[in-house]
Amino acid sequence: MSQLRVQGGRPIGGEIVAGGNKNAALPMIAATLLTDEEVVLENLPAIRDVAAMLEILSSLGARVERSGGTATICCREVSRGEIPRDLCERTRTSFLMVAPLLSRTGHVKVHPPGGDEIGRRRLDPHFYGLRTLGVEVDDETFEFRAPRRLVGRQLFFDEASVTATEHILMAAVLAEGETTILNAAGEPHVQDLARLLTTMGADISGAGTNTLTVHGVERLHGARHHIVSDHVEVASYLALAAATGGELTVHGTTRGHYWMIRRVFERVGFTLELDRDSVRLPGGQAARVQPDAGGTIPRIDDGPWPQFPSDCMSPMLVLCTQAHGTVLFFEKMYESRLYFVDPLVRMGANIIVCDPHRVVVTGPSPLRGATLRSPDIRAGMALLIAALCARGRPSLIQNAEVIDRGYENLVPKLRALGADLVQVQDDGRES
Repeated sequence: MSQLRVQGGRPIGGEIVAGGNKNAALPMIAATLLTDEEVVLENLPAIRDVAAMLEILSSLGARVERSGGTATICCREVSRGEIPRDLCERTRTSFLMVAPLLSRTGHVKVHPPGGDEIGRRRLDPHFYGLRTLGVEVDDETFEFRAPRRLVGRQLFFDEASVTATEHILMAAVLAEGETTILNAAGEPHVQDLARLLTTMGADISGAGTNTLTVHGVERLHGARHHIVSDHVEVASYLALAAATGGELTVHGTTRGHYWMIRRVFERVGFTLELDRDSVRLPGGQAARVQPDAGGTIPRIDDGPWPQFPSDCMSPMLVLCTQAHGTVLFFEKMYESRLYFVDPLVRMGANIIVCDPHRVVVTGPSPLRGATLRSPDIRAGMALLIAALCARGRPSLIQNAEVIDRGYENLVPKLRALGADLVQVQDDGRES
């Protein structure tokens, strides 16, 4: 496992280009199983989860060729329907292979997926959707059978699950008849998956709303698709620049993905300038919490799109440790998302934990260097932001490779923005 040695206390800023969207890329890799023809994915982020999904395809017999940010994938020779346990455990989105594999093999055997430990992440919406379309599901052995073509139905998710929406969307595109998914997720990565599938010949309407309608087709063909940029990565770097007093411009963005993110930054005293393909955090702004009407403490909470993304909560919380004022964070979606605040308190942050879902942050707090352990992708990035805010002795972030699952070229990007950090291997070598 690698570690990061971080010397904080300097402004982080400059210009970077946004990476490809992690949560769009992963289901798109699974979607390549839906056709015998080549699918070319451009702007593929260079992260560990992408590598894991591509390795799963290769293990199944797919031809995978990767050059930089472009992967050419052909699944014509895929005939096996079982994914080894070790590959399933490397990434949660391994489970998204089930429906596309069923379209090829009729029988799929997988294992409980891995992923971040941020609380219970239900697979029930996946099981419900697959069963509704005609899949025989054994949720104890994780075996799935589709002895005949799936049949479109009307579904209502009991939660607007992103991965379940993506999964059932992939199941429905080759099903017979019409499928309607009610209470569907509408995040940018769900919309981008729908665009890829449409380019491959699928008939989908309603992407971006909470109702998706899919008219099944007989077959899909190959396609070339440029993956949308990652708004969560961008928001994380913006929070870092704001927390350290820097100025940042991020290129390659989509303006409509940042309306709610901008509103939340405004609550902490920061203006974001949104252009068609860039986001700018101007310098010289004061980090100051804006009270609600009547001087009451404001609340930052997450929710399904277009609300504030859950993945942005951790970096934003660290930003608020550096802002004048008090704010309540209400994490509604994952019961373990906020567990990472204990190390922040040890670093000097003024945080009161109300319960697993709510914490009160009062700042500004001078943070001091510490030895930290990255528990998941977003908390790891948040702890890295805290380390770059801290003064005094350097911080050491253990289990840092977890952050690489969601942020491509992390160390080079940060160094280009002025960060003082080195990667330390277990044998003590620095890079």
